[in-house]
Amino acid sequence: MFEYITGGGFNKQPLPDSLAGEGSLMLNALLDNLIRLNSLEITVMLDWRLEALTGINSVIIRPEHDVIEEFTRLVKQSDLVWPIAPEFDSILQKLCQKVESLGKILLTSTSTAVAIAGNKFKTYELLNQHQIATVPTRLLDDTYFSSFDRLRTGGEWMVKPIDGVGCADSYVITNRQDFEQIAARKSSYIIQPHLQGVKTSLSCLFKQGSGWLVCVNLQRFELINRQYHLADIVVNHHPDLGSYQQLIAKIASALPELWGYVGIDLIENDRTLVLEINPRLTTSFAGIYDALGINIAEAVLQLLHGEPILNPVCNKPITVQAKQETHAS
Repeated sequence: MFEYITGGGFNKQPLPDSLAGEGSLMLNALLDNLIRLNSLEITVMLDWRLEALTGINSVIIRPEHDVIEEFTRLVKQSDLVWPIAPEFDSILQKLCQKVESLGKILLTSTSTAVAIAGNKFKTYELLNQHQIATVPTRLLDDTYFSSFDRLRTGGEWMVKPIDGVGCADSYVITNRQDFEQIAARKSSYIIQPHLQGVKTSLSCLFKQGSGWLVCVNLQRFELINRQYHLADIVVNHHPDLGSYQQLIAKIASALPELWGYVGIDLIENDRTLVLEINPRLTTSFAGIYDALGINIAEAVLQLLHGEPILNPVCNKPITVQAKQETHAS
């Protein structure tokens, strides 16, 4: 398995603390799931600055290594491959393509699904095409850059990178000065109305047009200097899954290439709107075993042969802190 941030994706540059903390959280949670199965030989790529993993075959990635070459070498030696990576710069998509090209079993969504879900505008177009309620989204191209007045229809706006992860480089804009600061970057951004509402996420499993909802999570944010920062997530905060099942079925039908664990971000006010589809492990994943006693890694492996068995052995909310510490050796 390969978690990009902790696995050497930044081996030639400083580790970004926020992404490394989140990556370590997901890596450790997935390892905990896999080790419980007692039937797998696990190999993990690990950045040279992080502490060694006890009892795990860790391949240390040092500054002199080419991380993609090392990933390719290890994929060739493996039967199953589970990449965890951000969508920006098409990183996750390229990793999935590499696994597919080598004929190995990918334990995540296909590169085709990632190409759509990893792009916020393509996601909006897909959801809109299938009549799935979503936040109105436009490309912030030169036409929009040329006139802020086009956007002045009242309220506030969110500007986000088209392939950004979480809240990174996303801003609330309220006036021309805010807008011109963003416009100066000339990167690929989208713009959406800044909507108020409860921010929830769905932890799901997908396979060939079918979807299973594992739990509903509450995301709590802080707004600091026009940017949202995820504070924590209450995993399994909402016991009623029934109201979300129809939405999951619609998304599964709209993007049948989704496979394995997927996180779906929502904003809920007088209606439920889909904000993002994350075709990978998310921070919420780290709390599922403690909240429900469900081993998601086992359920994903079950997808290879049929439907997942999702039988909770407990049912309680678990709070996962978004800010995690990483320990460099």
